[in-house]
Amino acid sequence: MATLAGQTTIAELRAGADVEGVFACSRKDRLTARSGAPYLAVELRDRTGAIQARAFRDADFLAGQFERGDLVWAAGRVERFRDELQVDLRAIRRAEPGGVDPSAFLPVAYRDLDELDGFLEHLAGEVYDPDLRALLDCFLHDAGFRADFRRAPCTRSGHHAYLGGLLEHTVAVATMALEACSLHPRVNPNVLLAAAILHDAGKTREFELGAEISLSEAGALVGHVAIGQQLVSERARALDGFPGEKLHAVSHCVLGHHGPDALPGKRFRSVEALALYRLNALDAAVKGALEHGLG
Repeated sequence: MATLAGQTTIAELRAGADVEGVFACSRKDRLTARSGAPYLAVELRDRTGAIQARAFRDADFLAGQFERGDLVWAAGRVERFRDELQVDLRAIRRAEPGGVDPSAFLPVAYRDLDELDGFLEHLAGEVYDPDLRALLDCFLHDAGFRADFRRAPCTRSGHHAYLGGLLEHTVAVATMALEACSLHPRVNPNVLLAAAILHDAGKTREFELGAEISLSEAGALVGHVAIGQQLVSERARALDGFPGEKLHAVSHCVLGHHGPDALPGKRFRSVEALALYRLNALDAAVKGALEHGLG
């Protein structure tokens, strides 16, 4: 069980079994037993669940081999303690970097990502303005961006906080945007739909995926709104003769999708920006309530 592909998942562990493999370390504490001896208490996690683990020998040495939030290689034996399973660790250290898929440790969207990708393509096809469609194509025809977009979560612990969450949220917001345009014909459907598809593009660079969803340096220092606006501007300017007024219209929506405070004068200057803000908030609030309750 030394390799991730063949190792037993946490949900499959049983008392008396040996365990060896790569896990996420979601908690790490150095504690003291009643005897006064130090011991190491950690929580190991994969996408099927979590299990407590203890190391009573060489606790300080083992504690120096990894940090909370690392992917760790751990070996030990599963025991039952107070009616719960835990691992008696004999070894634990930081796992070798590279070659480990975060989806083995992080929650993943339950909806089919291929189906969501198909919905995204359909929604992009509803943008008929040739300039805005060319802008969307710059993103959606980029295999690297598309892979990052498909994998990214939407938040770390709020709504859609799982791999594929960004794609799921974007499809939801863009679908509501398309419906809103049919109900309100004076809304510019090309601007609103293009902005709905691109509004969270910055989240492809906001997070780092490993043992947990964490902020990247860019995410911590700049945030996804500014990153997304930068991506939109860069790709628009790479298109020969992209109209400035269309870039400004989409940018206004992207910058204001969490509210008008990020906009000049702290007010919306287009109904499309207002609509995107409300639709984004609606999907986030409903999904958050479904996942975490109304409290």
